[in-house]
Amino acid sequence: MENFVQQIKALSNRIQRMKDNIKTEEATKTSLIMPLIQALGYDVFNPEEFVPEFIADVGIKKGEKIDYAIMDSGNPVILIEAKCVHEELSKHDSQLFRYFGTTKAKFAILTNGIEYKFYTDLEERNRMDMKPFFIFNLLEFRDNDIYEVAKFRKNVFNVENVLTTASELKYTSEIKHFLTEQWEEPNDEFIKFMLSDVYQGIKTKKVIDNFRDIVKKSLTQFVNEKVNDKLQQALNSSGTREEPLEKEESAKPKEIAEDVVTIETIVTTEEEIEGYVFVKLMLQDEIDSSRVHYRDNKSYFNVLLDDSIRKWICRLGFNTANKYIQLNDEAKTTYKINNVNEISLYKDKILEVAKQFQ
Repeated sequence: MENFVQQIKALSNRIQRMKDNIKTEEATKTSLIMPLIQALGYDVFNPEEFVPEFIADVGIKKGEKIDYAIMDSGNPVILIEAKCVHEELSKHDSQLFRYFGTTKAKFAILTNGIEYKFYTDLEERNRMDMKPFFIFNLLEFRDNDIYEVAKFRKNVFNVENVLTTASELKYTSEIKHFLTEQWEEPNDEFIKFMLSDVYQGIKTKKVIDNFRDIVKKSLTQFVNEKVNDKLQQALNSSGTREEPLEKEESAKPKEIAEDVVTIETIVTTEEEIEGYVFVKLMLQDEIDSSRVHYRDNKSYFNVLLDDSIRKWICRLGFNTANKYIQLNDEAKTTYKINNVNEISLYKDKILEVAKQFQ
């Protein structure tokens, strides 16, 4: 499994480098799609397990072909329809829908080499669902996504096993999508639902509009507080720590000596934890969240990559009257901020710093 994870990450890096130079569907197939199929363990040169241009007659149309079919005992089990890397996939699912019902395949994949949409027949037997049960993006994925793709590897693939998780994946994905939409811009029905137990008056359009920002703010605070509680529990269980011996460029030898000799209990404040969470959330689309750590010093709070002090991304100075954030760029740029929320003003710069350690 570890080898497969490394293959997927390597393929992701490869796509990032190559995608702008790929101009055709055929180039997409050979450069992006077939390497993933090979990573799944299928021999793309063996027609007993992998057939290009698989014939799938549709009604009176004969000789209709789908780009690839993964075979088992002479029967297709996975159909793959490929498009150019620069094409949007939303307009092509109807074509795959027609092919699905004419074969014995239980899974269908629509892909442009970056995004892979996985379909099956959860709603009606032998009729492909209109919505995919799983979407995998090779440029934006979490470790859990790799584990789902890994179920399609040749040496472990089992139709029934995948089908048992397909339903949960589909509806979990749709629920998360719904919650994401409501997080960003709650609709009227969602606001009415949230107000059902907290506001006894009539939920008129004006009332709903007045509560819209309050609901958004409440959701944000709720999630931040839950994350902070978990982090604080971890802090409390870890006890006190010695301050790292790393020295500031501006520190004097005498001050450094005092720091080395004096071991103090470092109190991590709620504001520092909130700042850490802010940075971690800003990085999550580009950096695996498990790589982001922190270390608290007496004079500042470090946000690190890979728990390495040599890979510090930024330092938060919240223990003085003049709050600041310092970035680990070439100039060690420092910005004055008034509160934690202003960290978001420097999101692009923080991302740029973090990417240098990837």
